[in-house]
Amino acid sequence: MPIRPTVVLYALAVVLAITPIMRADIQRQHFFISGGAGQLHVREVRLTETKSTRNVLLVHGGGPGGVPSFDLPVRDYSLAEDLARSGFLVFVMDVRGWGSSTRPPEMDQPLDHSAPLVSTKEAADDIATVVEWIAHRTHHKVAVMGWASGGHWACAYASREPSDLSQLILLNSLYAVNSSWELTSALHDKNGPQRFDSHAGGYRLADRNALLRRWDTSIPSTDKSVWREPAVAEAYSRLTLESDPTSSRRNPPSVRIPIGYLRDAFDLSVGTSLFDAARIRVPTLIVRGELDFWSRPADLEALHRDLVNAPSVRIVTIRGATHYVFLDRPNHGRARFVSELTTFLKGQQRGASGHRPN
Repeated sequence: MPIRPTVVLYALAVVLAITPIMRADIQRQHFFISGGAGQLHVREVRLTETKSTRNVLLVHGGGPGGVPSFDLPVRDYSLAEDLARSGFLVFVMDVRGWGSSTRPPEMDQPLDHSAPLVSTKEAADDIATVVEWIAHRTHHKVAVMGWASGGHWACAYASREPSDLSQLILLNSLYAVNSSWELTSALHDKNGPQRFDSHAGGYRLADRNALLRRWDTSIPSTDKSVWREPAVAEAYSRLTLESDPTSSRRNPPSVRIPIGYLRDAFDLSVGTSLFDAARIRVPTLIVRGELDFWSRPADLEALHRDLVNAPSVRIVTIRGATHYVFLDRPNHGRARFVSELTTFLKGQQRGASGHRPN
């Protein structure tokens, strides 16, 4: 499988030490791949003795980067580890501007010195670079799962009809539907409600409280620990803050997050198309948590309607699940989501279609 020589300038692999809360039969390696106007960070997660030929790439959304989203060092709460145990070779990436990938130079300037940073096109370019690298490394195609903004980034990539893509999974993702959206009032331009705030700047700062606020308000229980393991919330916020080397310079510590994803999400919410769904030609699974604040039921129906060339489309709504379903407790949607995801990836749902709430 050919690969452009400019795609990989070098790949540095570091086998992580296994901590007591991570299981010893799982191996993790870090790679840095040329792309994203710098280096793109990828973590590989696999069973130590695996010979799997089934690849999965996990793409984060607009909050934390890849590792805090998908590979927390909390027993039974790493989605990457779940998939590795199900026989997959798992890759977790950071889009430019997140995690350990190169940040745009504008992020070293005051946030109001630039327009919103990291567009859907740029994120899709980064996904393309990483998928091509994985396919070259393993000689097999790659399934891509995108969470929230990672979902529409993945769709934009898939709409390019890449030969290395095998399946597409979208979790709690927006689509181009002009419909009511919970975040509109916070993001629209005061002089034009159909336009994104022109004074928003290039990135935002999020401290621990900001990282957890939406999650907390999504949980329909005063005692959040009933729904979410406290160690998960602690690791999620801590690793996100640690991913930004400048976080400790601010009080309270905060992470810089590019906001191009917010501009593009706003555009989707008012019906602006960012990709052509008819150009997506791989089996597709679309999952939404019933309590999700980001995506809307109308997004699922419209995307299902427009995926006219996907060999199969499966839509699942998980009752009582939040935006953070794979980080919540198993009985609050996590177990169902992991089951749907692994079943689909193993190919047992190919040919199935329709919308089945649960």
